[in-house]
Amino acid sequence: MSIAKDAKQAAQGAMQGMMAKAVALAPDSWVPGGKPDPLIQHRHGHVGQPVSRIDGPLKVTGNARFAAEFSFEGMVYGALSYATIARGRVTALDTAEAEAAPGVVAVMTHLNAPRLNPPPVFMSAAKAAGGDDLPVMQDDRVHWNGQPIAVVLAETQEQADHAASLVRATYAQEPPITSFAQAMAQGTAPGLFMGQPLHNASGDAEAALAAAEVRIDRTYRTPRHNHNAIELHAATVAWDGDTLRIHDASQLVAHTAWSIARMFGIEENQVVVTSPFVGGGFGGKCLWQHQIIAAAAAKLAGRPVRLVLSREGVYRLVGGRSLTEQRVALGANREGQLAALIHTGTTAKTRHNVLPEPFIMPTRSAYAAENLLLDVQTVELDMLANTFMRAPGESVGTFALESAMDELAEALGMDPIELRLRNEPEKDPLSGLPFSSRHLSESWRAGAERFGWHLRSPRPAAHRDGEWLVGMGCATGTYPYYRMPGGAARITLTDEGRAAVDIAAHEMGMGTATAQTQVAAERLGLPLDAVAFNYGDSTLPGVVLAGGSQQTASIGASVIAAHRALVRELLRIAGNDSPLAGLGPDEVAGRDGGLCKHDAPDRQESYASILRRAGQKSLTVEARPPDPLETMHWSMHSHAAMFCEVRVNAVTGEPRISRFLGSFDCGRILNPKTAASQFRGGIIMGMGLALMEETQFDERSGRVMNPSLSEYHVPVHMDVPEIDVIWNDIADPHTPMGARGIGEIGITGTAAAIANAVYNATGKRVRDLPITLDKLL
Repeated sequence: MSIAKDAKQAAQGAMQGMMAKAVALAPDSWVPGGKPDPLIQHRHGHVGQPVSRIDGPLKVTGNARFAAEFSFEGMVYGALSYATIARGRVTALDTAEAEAAPGVVAVMTHLNAPRLNPPPVFMSAAKAAGGDDLPVMQDDRVHWNGQPIAVVLAETQEQADHAASLVRATYAQEPPITSFAQAMAQGTAPGLFMGQPLHNASGDAEAALAAAEVRIDRTYRTPRHNHNAIELHAATVAWDGDTLRIHDASQLVAHTAWSIARMFGIEENQVVVTSPFVGGGFGGKCLWQHQIIAAAAAKLAGRPVRLVLSREGVYRLVGGRSLTEQRVALGANREGQLAALIHTGTTAKTRHNVLPEPFIMPTRSAYAAENLLLDVQTVELDMLANTFMRAPGESVGTFALESAMDELAEALGMDPIELRLRNEPEKDPLSGLPFSSRHLSESWRAGAERFGWHLRSPRPAAHRDGEWLVGMGCATGTYPYYRMPGGAARITLTDEGRAAVDIAAHEMGMGTATAQTQVAAERLGLPLDAVAFNYGDSTLPGVVLAGGSQQTASIGASVIAAHRALVRELLRIAGNDSPLAGLGPDEVAGRDGGLCKHDAPDRQESYASILRRAGQKSLTVEARPPDPLETMHWSMHSHAAMFCEVRVNAVTGEPRISRFLGSFDCGRILNPKTAASQFRGGIIMGMGLALMEETQFDERSGRVMNPSLSEYHVPVHMDVPEIDVIWNDIADPHTPMGARGIGEIGITGTAAAIANAVYNATGKRVRDLPITLDKLL
């Protein structure tokens, strides 16, 4: 099965590669983004203003309903029972005691579950959403320790939880592969990501390394990480005749509707997925087994079902970040110019998913090395399928790369920022494409001045404050610009001068609805309160994933297409009696509740006037943007310069972050208030990655041993200092609104900046995350 998936991905990748070569050579004007978005020039309207989140009042008053807060008449509650072996078969399931427990309505296992098709695994089709392609409660096979083997339905949650604990399973165990070292000893396979090989080579990097005047060659390791969104995964499900309605906590409502329809053998429009509010996603709120089990159980019982995973259930059922072992070798001349950059290593995945941790991604465009060798190898374990987790690849890849850059700077006797500036590339080091916009050098200089970098001692362990050793570190952060195919938007304009924008996008707490309302209002020339932004419903247009920091671009491009269609239709119905007569869509702009000529604003007519003269109460248009060919024509990335000050207790080894600054180059910032929150949130997640987060995986049994927030540590208020964030607000001329993604850039580079600061404070280099006090004593 894994071989077939890999072959399909390789074929898709080859086709993408051929297309990329053709698009790279095309004139700018043929490519989306070849002509800058006119909104980039608007500097005194809604865009760029620190508007408070429009969903804020709903949330603080408790009126924002999340997936587990919807209810249906006659609804029952579900609780799961999980396998306790990593591989084998269920030979017997004793559910009698559970079925006899108070309030129990039904117990579903593979023996009585409705027959389903396997889930279409993510990236196997345009709308595929499955975390893996394993059958869901269809047979007696066990594929990982924690796989659901039964669901209990009861009149209350407490009754369901109790009855689930009464399910007894007998197993025929088979020898699993759960040891990373054992799997590596048996051989590795080349990694693929989004259909492309995780391998790049330019020149002879090993020979250049051997010949370099100064070189370092190090191994860095990162552990498994689990998702811990504040909102637990939940689905409230009901069959309404032949229509399946799912209230979900989802990052991909349209993908989920299509995928579940395929599993149940029904039409896509028979599945309606809504997700108006999501309490954190980070890559984990996609399609897992609990939504499918809830829908199947509702069908079996003939009653609506609410299934909420416990915190332990999230660890058992929802994938996280996989472990990595990375080699970074750097060779340079005495002036610090890189002659060789090698970033290779191994990560673990399963046979049933297509996501190796792509840790070489940030290295592809980071530095102007003459010779590069980048490669990701994979091994397959009998474990829960790993998945996307904030900045997959970049978060852990920048830890290794940027730690190595710090080590090279020390070997050269050079300031770490100066080393990075000397190796700034003028074009993409591998593809040779021009950067759409890259102002990282300015970010480094602005950040260094604001942080007080000149106060850093180049000698480790040179600064002491009582018991505390104090040090500073820095690192580069980077994340690609993505815009995935499938976007679409609908705009409805009324004769009262109001507009509604409809798109199957998502609000996970990052301020999407607010920023997109600002953008739509600016584009239309309307006040904010005259625009409604509707999202989180699979019946709306578009197939939009809230992931890869691409949702802003996807929505932006979709709204641009719909707005252009709207303007074209408005000009048509305005007719020859309008001041706008004879003008084309490129000659007009939205302003003051209507359209006007760009360079002659007195040639204006209001939307209300146009519609009323045409005898229309409203006008609705829907459009799709062109495919995202811009990513094949330019090298497109968000960038950051990260600065950290740490204090390490000389007696206890306790590390504390005392100051942190992120200096960002992410194109135009649409809303400074929500953007600052996104930047800080990413940095805080990076602090957890650096200092505490680690999934304890028992390689004897394949079981996660710390499935709770009391044992899996994440940063709390006392762990987080004041975080300063600044940005240059330089628009990218080739992206919608001039903006690039900001949701994941904050976590990239953060762990390395912390590790480098720890070294500067103590003289101890930690290359194995997390940086816990036992490694500093």
